[in-house]
Amino acid sequence: MIEEPADTAVTPQTEGPDDPSDDGSVRESFARLYADIRAYAGAEAERQKLRASIVATGVRNAAILGFIGLMLIFASIVALLVGLVLVLQSALGALGATLAVTGGGLAVAIVLLLLAKACVGATKKALEP
Repeated sequence: MIEEPADTAVTPQTEGPDDPSDDGSVRESFARLYADIRAYAGAEAERQKLRASIVATGVRNAAILGFIGLMLIFASIVALLVGLVLVLQSALGALGATLAVTGGGLAVAIVLLLLAKACVGATKKALEP
């Protein structure tokens, strides 16, 4: 009969490259930790700078496009008013058409400003204690 060797107990290595006590002093560990923290903080700062630049670019583009849109709306309103003057010129004459369109535009503007004033007043009243 063949005898099998008896199981030998495996003892953990206490010395070698994987030994945690062989990693150096506590001071070196804290130095590595400090270096890692600085590297992480630097990377996070760069990430936040990138995010801020992306947001700034988006806000800039939105402002440019919004400004162009408002200018086109303004130009369209001017073109509408000029066209209205040209249409009314045959019935009211040049001066009459100009005065009618100007008066109508001012009347609409005054109504809009009064509505805005009422909104501000209502907001102030709602915020009073």
